[in-house]
Amino acid sequence: MFEISLMCPQDRVETLSDALDALDALSVSVEDADAQTDAEQALFGEPGMPPPQDGWQRSRIQALFASEDLAQDALSVLKLQDFFAGCDVLGLSVVPEQDWVRLTQSQFAPVEITSDFWIVPTWHEPPAQATKVIRLDPGLAFGTGTHPTTRMCLRWIARQDASSFTRVLDYGCGSGILAIGAAKYGATDIDAVDIDEAAVQSTLLNAEANQVQLKAGLPDQAVGGYQTVLANILATPLKVLAPLLCAHVAPGGSLVLAGILERQVEELKSAYAPWAVLDVADREDGWVLMTAQI
Repeated sequence: MFEISLMCPQDRVETLSDALDALDALSVSVEDADAQTDAEQALFGEPGMPPPQDGWQRSRIQALFASEDLAQDALSVLKLQDFFAGCDVLGLSVVPEQDWVRLTQSQFAPVEITSDFWIVPTWHEPPAQATKVIRLDPGLAFGTGTHPTTRMCLRWIARQDASSFTRVLDYGCGSGILAIGAAKYGATDIDAVDIDEAAVQSTLLNAEANQVQLKAGLPDQAVGGYQTVLANILATPLKVLAPLLCAHVAPGGSLVLAGILERQVEELKSAYAPWAVLDVADREDGWVLMTAQI
């Protein structure tokens, strides 16, 4: 394959990307041309913060083509367009052949939750010390065990007494990793719900791969009280969902919330105060796990 590298201002990125797609580019990627410098711009906002800008002041666009002729033809066409004014060609290069599947797999190693509880992709052997293993490959739904919020939830699950941990709700289940973790630690009646149909299907497939029993569906599947309610989402939806999530916790049950930054702790405590007293149960890399007994 051959790669075209272009520099363009923020207001031309979308037009140029669409043009490359129309010119048979196999893929088009955009990155901050000033990344790793003092001029680098962060675009990803957080709940409660001002919205991010639409793009970087200077963007590097990289487009892959199946042949050098197609890449050269695309450059020739682009240079004739009015919208290309202010853009620059940085180069055209050959992309070395690689085993892309193996390269992708190499980025996902087994993840330690506790010394004997691990998340392991299917192409890896479990570590010798692993007595409990969730088999999970990267997919469309959030939750592979690599994010601190997921790890903290799973560590909490690993510490629970199975006898008081039978009926569980995983609200916003993503890949189903928390629901599967609960099953591995003794939960026998598990509802995993998400607003995304793809997440529901991902959860069912992952549960089958791990040979655990659970029910997955849309949020209206969650009915009645649960001994444990898990919700690893983000602070803003967690605040909105406060009355609903608390209503699903059976008397004496546990509420476990994640997706919360350390600076958002007081916001969450205030939002849940009418129904529960939240406390920080775990911290990792600027994120916190908050729990309550109801």
